[in-house]
Amino acid sequence: MKVMVVGGGGREHAIISKIKENPDVEEIYALPGNGGIAADATCVPEIGATDLDGIVKFAKENPVDFAVVAPDDPLVLGCVDRLEEIGIPCFGPEAKAAIIEGSKIFSKNLMKKYGIPTAAYEVFENADDALEYIKTAPLPTVIKADGLALGKGVIIAETREQAEEAVKSMMIGGKFGKSGARVVIEEFLTGPEVSVLSFTDGKTVVPMISSMDHKRAKDGDKGLNTGGMGTIAPNPYYTPEVADECMEKIFLPTIRAMNQEGRTFKGCLYFGLMITPDGPKVIEYNCRFGDPEAQVVLPLLKTDLLTIMQAVRNETLSEVNVEFADESACCVIMASDGYPVKYEKHYAMTLPEDRTGIFIAGATLEDGTLYTNGGRVLGVTRTADTLPEAIDKAYEAVKTIHFDNEYYRKDIGHRALEALN
Repeated sequence: MKVMVVGGGGREHAIISKIKENPDVEEIYALPGNGGIAADATCVPEIGATDLDGIVKFAKENPVDFAVVAPDDPLVLGCVDRLEEIGIPCFGPEAKAAIIEGSKIFSKNLMKKYGIPTAAYEVFENADDALEYIKTAPLPTVIKADGLALGKGVIIAETREQAEEAVKSMMIGGKFGKSGARVVIEEFLTGPEVSVLSFTDGKTVVPMISSMDHKRAKDGDKGLNTGGMGTIAPNPYYTPEVADECMEKIFLPTIRAMNQEGRTFKGCLYFGLMITPDGPKVIEYNCRFGDPEAQVVLPLLKTDLLTIMQAVRNETLSEVNVEFADESACCVIMASDGYPVKYEKHYAMTLPEDRTGIFIAGATLEDGTLYTNGGRVLGVTRTADTLPEAIDKAYEAVKTIHFDNEYYRKDIGHRALEALN
């Protein structure tokens, strides 16, 4: 069986590593992949993840039995629709369902319409109205670009000046292009954050192990928001009681709401949650595996991933027993110093011979040597019986990897350990 995975980051490497475990898989193509993924798949670097024509052409010319579209951009652009049209079964939502991440305004209005708990909000289509609203909005306040912005389109403003700057940069300065032409300004929620990825075929929802992302660049949750500097799983704040409440008030109602709207969601639906004093609320939806959440969740998955993905596509998820190991996992992201703003790349990387649990996000392969080629370079994941052991093992593994300009947070998992204690 030949599988095509669209994407080229650490999340895709984690997905490919898991799909490789299926004995029926003889070849995996990664479009575009990266230098590190090349150890586990045939990379096609000339075809980018948003080059839908190129992806379709490749799939026609190379017999592909199944495709996994992993990143948000190609999903929102309709990559699954295009591949299914030429007869290639896919894991991932169609464009009409991927809008749940593609438009914050769509998702907020969906939650409001169907009574799914979320922060109070207002939508603005022109900067003057948004700036006027900010004059009296309660602080802190949250400003979100409507469209996709590489995980960086959310600004928490502590002051009115910061809120004004955020609105101006998005709506007038065009910081996120079309994605920031419309904004959502919403209530600032408090409480621990939880990420829950879930498999769904539009009828059945199977939540995966919960996780905790560390978005800020610096230790102690300081610095700018990034795409994620590390993760742990499971999240200690996600108790069985909270899980039951989320299933009843958030997960199933979201799936039903999407069906009601004629936008049946099949794939991985990511619930970004805040456990507030008033109960769990949705901060955001993603239409795909989180990155780096996938790097702690998938290593704990015991059931064959490709089997689950095929069941999701065929709407037979209820027939699959999805199991996770009763263990913990920690992923530490090694980045280029200066990320997420300005950083240098093309530094040679030294890696251990056994690369199990090392998921490469940004690297090129030249004459057998890997060189850094991105802000987030790689994720180092380790699993263990307990969270403290998993954290220790991950940081021990980090010490075996070297490249100039390397940077990583030293406190991944500390908040979770405090919660456990």
